[in-house]
Amino acid sequence: HTIGSARCLTFRSRAYNDSDIEPSYANFLRSNCPKSGGDDKLSPIDIATKDIFDNAYYRNLLYKKGLFHSDQQLYSGSFTDSKVKYYATYPSLFFKSDFANAMLKMSNLSPLTGTQGQIRKVCSRVN
Repeated sequence: HTIGSARCLTFRSRAYNDSDIEPSYANFLRSNCPKSGGDDKLSPIDIATKDIFDNAYYRNLLYKKGLFHSDQQLYSGSFTDSKVKYYATYPSLFFKSDFANAMLKMSNLSPLTGTQGQIRKVCSRVN
């Protein structure tokens, strides 16, 4: 989630309902995403460096500027807080080892194909 944009529809609830969001960031999101309508309006997933693959995503989480509720949960007082702090502070350790290992692990997954699987039109729900 360090590059790209997301549709208002996918983060509206966070912008208007979550309490673990930095107030000026919530206002920024609301300025582009009305309470109703405008579902296709876009906002950057990484507010700091929207077009650069870097560790700003993790720094954003430290300051309660995660676009998605699920992302912000990575830094919410749980066991993953230490990983977020680690990657925010030491970007090279993420990019040189952990990210590469995660990509290798994902490449070994066997996706369901044919009638056993599906390409979702909306990632969060079954077609």
